[in-house]
Amino acid sequence: MDKELNYEKDINIDETSLDVEWLEQSSLTAKYARIQADAEREYEKAKERLEVLKAELDLEIRANPKEYINEEITKTTEAVISNAIIQQKSYREASDEVIEKKHEFNIAKGAVKSIESKKTALENLVKLHGQQYFAGPSVPRDLSKEWENKQKQEQSNKKVRIRK
Repeated sequence: MDKELNYEKDINIDETSLDVEWLEQSSLTAKYARIQADAEREYEKAKERLEVLKAELDLEIRANPKEYINEEITKTTEAVISNAIIQQKSYREASDEVIEKKHEFNIAKGAVKSIESKKTALENLVKLHGQQYFAGPSVPRDLSKEWENKQKQEQSNKKVRIRK
């Protein structure tokens, strides 16, 4: 996936800023759902390209069997044609691309599941907070200031992020 992500940061919870975490949760869910959808689309496109290539190679092999099939094979059967197709470099490369895109899609699905788990964790932390689990002397926080600080931090992280 080409999108720059900070997955480790996105799944972590700052238990001292549950309110800010909740403000961010819906956009985080949307962001990863979009990434998952994009990865699935790329996977489906790669599968389709592989199928088209397979059909093209099938026609080409049937039209010119001597170019693709060993001379010792006297009969051009479906199995012989199928084996000739999967031996072609272009087919193997397209197949590798499908495998890679499926891997990326599965990673994206896992990320969405993790973000959904984060939501559950946030819900439970808020319940604990409501039960005074984290009780202690504290000064009320300025939510707008906390949100602004988080946005500034994300902007500075974007500037220094290194692409792999």
